[in-house]
Amino acid sequence: MKKIRWQLLIIFIAGLVVGILLLTEQPGASVNSPEPAKGGVYTEALIGSLQRLNPLLDSGNPVDKDVDRLIFSSLLRFDSRGLAVGEIAESWGQSDDGTIVNVTLRNGAVWHDGEAVTADDVAFTIDLIRNGGDFIAPDLQSFWQDVEVKVLSDTAIQFKLPEAFAPFLDYLTFGILPKHKLDGMTIAEIADSDFNMAPIGSGPYKFDRLIVEDKQITGVVLLANDKYFGDGPYINSIVFRYYPDSESAWTAAQDGLVQGISNVSDSILPGVLANPNLSVYTTRKPEISMVILNLNNAKTAFLKDSALRKALLTGINRQLIIDRILNGQATIADGPILPGTWAYYEQTPRIGYDAVQAAAMLKDAGYELADDEATVLMKDKIEISFTMLYPDDETHRKVAEEIQREWAELKVQVNIEAVAYEDLINNRLATHDYEAALVDLNLMNAPDPDPYPFWDQGQISEGQNYSQWDNRMASEYLEQARLTPDFNTRVKYYNNFQLIFANELPALPLFTPQYSYAVSTDVQGVQLGPLYNTDDRFMTVTSWYLLSQRSGQPTALPTTGTGK
Repeated sequence: MKKIRWQLLIIFIAGLVVGILLLTEQPGASVNSPEPAKGGVYTEALIGSLQRLNPLLDSGNPVDKDVDRLIFSSLLRFDSRGLAVGEIAESWGQSDDGTIVNVTLRNGAVWHDGEAVTADDVAFTIDLIRNGGDFIAPDLQSFWQDVEVKVLSDTAIQFKLPEAFAPFLDYLTFGILPKHKLDGMTIAEIADSDFNMAPIGSGPYKFDRLIVEDKQITGVVLLANDKYFGDGPYINSIVFRYYPDSESAWTAAQDGLVQGISNVSDSILPGVLANPNLSVYTTRKPEISMVILNLNNAKTAFLKDSALRKALLTGINRQLIIDRILNGQATIADGPILPGTWAYYEQTPRIGYDAVQAAAMLKDAGYELADDEATVLMKDKIEISFTMLYPDDETHRKVAEEIQREWAELKVQVNIEAVAYEDLINNRLATHDYEAALVDLNLMNAPDPDPYPFWDQGQISEGQNYSQWDNRMASEYLEQARLTPDFNTRVKYYNNFQLIFANELPALPLFTPQYSYAVSTDVQGVQLGPLYNTDDRFMTVTSWYLLSQRSGQPTALPTTGTGK
């Protein structure tokens, strides 16, 4: 009995202690869990050189866009799925007919010098775009010249469109410039002004100083904006250092001079991946590589046959190309809309590689060798032979050669021809002077999928419908998707379009290239989703941190590369 009493007493005491511990612990809290703390310096290597820190003048220089993303704000940004999220804009809405869009700005948004950001600043920036001269793309100038902009109050602005245009929100991502600093100047005068070397914006970071070594600008220092209208950043300072190529940036990272590399090229990827002090974030680029086929070339009328086009795609080993030529830095594409976006149809039919099936498909479609000595398939006494153009660089050459080899195994003869990129676009595709072409459709700065420019009937003669695909039903879906403001209806239209595209295959989708970004393991909170521009890697920059705290005590993580 004594033994039993002692056992019961021990159980009672143990239970009492556990109960006291549970009562004193805060619900939902973990003991000594680290939390972000403000402070620290993050230094990143950019591949290129500074030209102008001005969001209206950075379209030709990605490294300027990277820095501008942190200094300037826009009305809207887009998340990884291509859905609009407000930045300076607090809310927005449109009329039932889709021709009027009203935007309300946040209260309390200020420029880095303390002046309030107002709707007048937005209208001022748009006016600069409208009259952009040689600095702004002509189509963008023309677009804004057709939009009536009305300032309703300091925090409200209205846009009146000549007709409904659902992708309009894409055009509200321009960086806003301060009217009180630049008023009265033309864009040409602004381009030559000192503003571009000491800019004032309203973003989460503000310009501090340039780093100059041997009379050359080698970097720029930004400081956290303590007046930022959103959740302020944890990292106190971000320093950008400029390097001529990925290799020199990689050397700087190994030497401890930088904590991040903006663009990890294939040449340095193996070394970066092997470095335990770096985290590599990989996502898809806003590009789709395709073989564009000219469906209205009299010399290659056989390309109009969708059965032939399906067999040709079935005969391309896209995964082999990705693994052996692209070092795994791509994913197979199934259509003309980027995967991961709100408009991408997950049920799109997928065509896998099968050389035997491809040969059978060609035979079933009536493509045969003329005799035992023939080496090229024929149909209706016409050899299946054509020329495929490709951009004149090593990677595209290797891809083109592999496709040529695989199609040769199917007894389809393809000659390949290297063409300078500008010549390929302006003098061959735009004039339809080609039979087939290996190209990369660049969807940068276009979060709204809007495939209309590349595939609508109306874009055949003077637009970018280089395939000259003439499908009335597909065009109807694309045109209606541009006009309706209803999101769910747009999704249905694009789903239907993708099904038609997959059935017709006016072009052969190959793959979407990937972008790799390296950041020190000391930097916490980094997230990277699908991009519409490389500066989108800073979408969550205000959540990054180098310092953490436990029980209220700040703790410095080991850091490198202060940029000083």
